[in-house]
Amino acid sequence: MSVLLNQVRDVMRTRHYSLTTEKTYIYWIKKYIFFHHIRHPNEMGASEVGAFLTHLAVDENVAAATQNQAMFALLFLYKEVLGIELDRLGGSFTSAKQLTRVPVVLTREEVTAVLSHLSGVHWLMANLLYGAGLRLKECLRLRVKDLDFGYKQITVRAGKGGKDRFTILPEKVVEPLQKHLVSVKTLHGSDLKGGLGAVLMPFAFDGKHSNAACEWKWQYVFPSHKISRNPRTGKLGRHHLSESGLQKAVKVGLNKAVVEKHASCHTLRHSFATHLLQNGSDIRTIQDLLGHKELMTTMIYTHVLQQNKLGVRSPLDI
Repeated sequence: MSVLLNQVRDVMRTRHYSLTTEKTYIYWIKKYIFFHHIRHPNEMGASEVGAFLTHLAVDENVAAATQNQAMFALLFLYKEVLGIELDRLGGSFTSAKQLTRVPVVLTREEVTAVLSHLSGVHWLMANLLYGAGLRLKECLRLRVKDLDFGYKQITVRAGKGGKDRFTILPEKVVEPLQKHLVSVKTLHGSDLKGGLGAVLMPFAFDGKHSNAACEWKWQYVFPSHKISRNPRTGKLGRHHLSESGLQKAVKVGLNKAVVEKHASCHTLRHSFATHLLQNGSDIRTIQDLLGHKELMTTMIYTHVLQQNKLGVRSPLDI
């Protein structure tokens, strides 16, 4: 199994898959193999894949998105690593139908209340999620060069789907963000003196420009407080902050603000889009700011504007 999993890792890294996706695919491939009593995937095929996916849906009662994730991992294993088309083995796999859910959205008053209970770097990051419509990982992966204080815009690099885009840099965070960067630059200078300071570069960019990884412009805007070892290269360096820190801070903020909605960091992004629509912003402009490929994905935020649009009164109020 270890040989097979190393093959999977090699193919994924050659194609620049993220570490998160790599770990997820490895998890499902291992689970698939153990489900079939440690048989090699070469000895199995479409029927075994179908049995495993059915087990996830029926016995483990996983969500449709989770079942699809497992399916994509196994399709990748067979097609990209083993060179086997499952369709040729009699398999026909389609994505499980996911429920269409309207997003949870906070009111402006609720957003203000939640943000008032955050401080420091978590306050800054949460303001960017709401004020710029960033996804959590997009915020964490911001580098110094991605902030344009002159044009008041942020460049989101390799967002969902590997796309770059521009979004708003809120005026409210400009000064706090600049002060934050002063302390980050001091930390970076200390790392350089200690023989560190090289940050993870995209697609082996540092191989072409040997000193780029140590340059200030490439450093993370929100660096980790600790030095860690890169799981792929084994090199010591300072990565960006983890997702869990902000997630916990926002959860505390929601509790202190007594917001009873099932909200999270991503809810701030939903609120960004909905509040722009309420202010009269064009739907296609919002689509570009969010980085949505399809307009229909953005259209879901119109649900708030459509509430009671006919002015219908409840019979209880008549």
